[in-house]
This record gives sequence, structure tokens and C-alpha cells, in this order.
Amino acid sequence: MNHTLRDVSEVLRVAPDALRVPRPGELRLDVEPSGLPDVADRLVAGAGARLASIFATDERDWSAVFALHHVWLLPRHRCFLRVSTRVDPAQPRFASIAARHPAANWFEREVMDAFGLVAEGHPNPTRVSLHDDWPEREWTLRKDFAHDRKVPRASGSFHPFRPVTGEGVFQVPVGPVHAGIIEPGHFRFGVAGEPVLYLQLRLFYVHKGIEKRFERLPWRHGIFLAESISGDTAVGHALAFAHAIERLAGCEPPPRAQHLRVVLLELERLYNHVADIGAIATDVAFSVPAAHAQLLRERLVSLQERLFGSRLLRGTIAIGGVKHDLSAAGRDELTSHLGRLRRDFESLLGLLIDSGSFTDRIDGTGVLPEQAARDLGVTGLAARASGLDEDLRRDHPHDAYGSLRFLVPVEQGGDVRARLMVRAREVEQSIEIVAQCLARLPDSPLRAEPPRELPVFSAALGWAEGWRGPCLHWVETDAYGTLTRVKVTDPSFRNWPGLARAVPGNIIPDFPVINKSFNLSYSGNDR
Repeated sequence: MNHTLRDVSEVLRVAPDALRVPRPGELRLDVEPSGLPDVADRLVAGAGARLASIFATDERDWSAVFALHHVWLLPRHRCFLRVSTRVDPAQPRFASIAARHPAANWFEREVMDAFGLVAEGHPNPTRVSLHDDWPEREWTLRKDFAHDRKVPRASGSFHPFRPVTGEGVFQVPVGPVHAGIIEPGHFRFGVAGEPVLYLQLRLFYVHKGIEKRFERLPWRHGIFLAESISGDTAVGHALAFAHAIERLAGCEPPPRAQHLRVVLLELERLYNHVADIGAIATDVAFSVPAAHAQLLRERLVSLQERLFGSRLLRGTIAIGGVKHDLSAAGRDELTSHLGRLRRDFESLLGLLIDSGSFTDRIDGTGVLPEQAARDLGVTGLAARASGLDEDLRRDHPHDAYGSLRFLVPVEQGGDVRARLMVRAREVEQSIEIVAQCLARLPDSPLRAEPPRELPVFSAALGWAEGWRGPCLHWVETDAYGTLTRVKVTDPSFRNWPGLARAVPGNIIPDFPVINKSFNLSYSGNDR
């Protein structure tokens, strides 16, 4: 750690004692609000840092200020750095970094929406999470905004979409209500004939106030709320929350629980990746492999229900460990099933890749260049498909991942095919990871009992590499040891701008398959 402190302090040009180590794998630096851009520039240029989250906290009750936090991943040092600054309520402003670091764009706008803090110098300081009928000066995450407050709807102009200009250029609105069972999201295409010139997004139709809700829950009950953030990422978000609480409480899950957590997270990755590959086939009308993929998914989730009591693995993660054991018979059944899944999946993949009509639709479609993915802060499988070699399971290992051998699939094309192939190769790796865990499943209790109370005025970060990408939870306690702030960062919030960048230059009929190749969560994004 001393080596890391020295290196990071040299990059930031601060004294080593200016950096604090609140938890293993976490660093903290306090700066003035005007110093945020310089720190960001130095971290990116000198440490290869990537922005993981930006959020605010209302600390007026005990320190008379707001606080703003930037969370950076430092992959070279296998740690996170939280850069914090105090914001005076009388002048609620801070220096924006979004002009030079576009990954901060949505994060800073969300802070403006929820806390009323102004990001000075932001290139597009319009609302991102609040809709047009939400009144001004109603900041939901401030402590003086009651959770049950009834807010009158405001009247005014419609959302200022980019205007149509040029002869023969039209706007094509899609959504927010769609023909399928997906959640609402509005897509507005600017087109000249069939080619798409630009795509604008309007989301947050299903905002549920998750972060505000955490503040009213006993911390032991937060695990149930975490696993409902995004229904297909129950394990990922439950793990991230559990990790944050465990790090805060100094609670170490037993070895068997750590291995079973890896099994559960990889099973969640498996059933989602297999289903997505089939859905990509559906969107190009290739019905036979689509049906094959759905059959493989159904067999897997049915097995999950028998072994763990839940098709989508809800209710399996506990603070301090897991809730369900895996018997010797269950381990054998899962091992046998994954062997069959491997063979059937290879057949499915061959059916797709050997079809010229299928590859014609996915090759070169929806390209997200590597530099664009880096600039926009795209993460997870979408980032790896654009050449960014990152994965928390390897770079910031949690649970039993540090003792396992696996590869992180990376593709260079950045197109639909690359995103499909990352999924396909991750299916292979997930089967290997589960096999390793089952072969060495330790004999230990399933849970370590956390302490009765959390430390006061304390904070911790929790993370897990979900199937879409990193799930990040930051928790903070007040003077009574209760949760006063929980920040949830879902990978879809970071990846929607990447979708908007990948669509222009294609034609509207290709949008469904491009969209499905990202397969982002409305619920996880909106929270």
C-alpha cells in the first residue's frame, strides 16, 4: 500500500499523507471544488484511471455542507480512489469535468437534478433524470425532501429534443411505450432517408426512488431492495450491497460462501448471455437458433429453481455469506448440466456464425470505436467488445475470484458481432469458473454473522462484476449507525450514451439488433 500511496501522490502532485486509506482497496483524497478538473486530468493521463461514479451527499445536519464525490478505478494499483470536496449550501457550485471527460456527463447532471448543486462549465446542463413536469427546486435526495411528499406537476414546454434541420431530414420517434414487454424508453432518430444521422435518448420513465428508499430501511433489509434494482441482475446488485456492508462492518464471508457466491454470479451471467445471443438472432429473424437459445436458458433457470429456490437467483445472497447451500447431489447435477450446456452452446454458436445471412446483419453493424468507448466511460461487456481490457473479477477481485484461473475475453471490432462474441467467450469462461468452484468447494459455514450495529459516520464501497458490467454500491452511516446515503451505479447508466454513439451511420431496421447487442437495463438505469 505504501508503494501505491507514493505512486498516486506523485501523479496527483500531493503529499503522500494527503491520501487516506479508509478501507483495503480504497483511497480517499479531499480537494477544493475548483480542483476537481486538475485532479481528473492527472488521474487519467498519469494513472490510466477510469471514472466509476460521481455522486453527492447531503451532510448539512452534521457538517453544514454538501459533499461531492468522484470515484475512480485505478487498475494499475488494483484500488479505487474517492476524490471528495465540500460544497457550500450558500453557493452550491462545483467545477464540472464533463467537457474534458465525457464519462462524467450524466453523473453531474444527475447530481444537479437530485441535489440542486450546479456543475459550472458543464457542456449540456439540462435535466437527465427529471422529466418536464417535475417542478423546479424540488431536489429529491436532499434530506429535507420527505420521502412521501406529494409534488404538484409543473406545466411548460416539452423536452428540448435536437431540432430537425436540412432538406429531407426527418425525426422518427420510437417509444416510450414499445410493442414488446420491455420497459419504457424514448428513442428519437434523426434520419435522411434510411441512414440515421443521430439518436437522442429519453429515459427515467420508471424511476423508483431506490436510493431514497435505502435511507428508510434497516441496513439488514437493504439486501432485498438491492436485488430488485434490476431484475436480471439480482445477484450482481445484492453482492455489491453486501460487499459494502461487510467492508463497513469488518465481516468476512466464510470460504464456502465466497465460492458459492461466484457460482451464483456466473450462473446469472450464463443465463443472461445465452438468452441475449438468442434475442440477437430473433432481431434478424433467425428463429431456429433463437428457439434453441431460449431452450438452453429455460433448462438452466429451471435447474436454478431446483437447486437454489429461485429461477433468477433472488434471495440467494445474504450479508455475510449466502442463504442456500449446494449438496453433493446438487453439485453433481450442476456439473453434469453445465457439461451438456457447453456442448449444446457450441452447436448453437456454430449455427449462427456459419450462417452468412446472419453474419451479414451483425458484421460492421453498430460500431462503437475504442476511443469513443473510453471517452464515454462505457463499461462491462460493451467495453470489452470495443477493445477495453477491464473486468473487476480480475482487476479488483471479490469473493473467491482471486484464487481462480480464467481469461477476460476482449474483442476489437466494437460491432454487434464483437458484442456477441464477448458473450459467447464469457459463457465458456463462466462454465470453467463454476467447474473450478465446484471442484474445490470448501467445507465451512455459509454465513458469518455481521455485528449488531454498523460504525457511525463511516462509509464503504462495494462492487461486483455483474453480467453487463460493474455494479457499484457506496454506503454511508450517520450518528446512529443507520444508512444515511446509498449510491447505486448500474452499468447501464454508464452504457446508454455508448448506444447513442453506436447507432448513427446505420439504418433504422438495424437499430433493434444494435440495441439488443447492448441489452441495457431501463430499471437499473432509472433506479
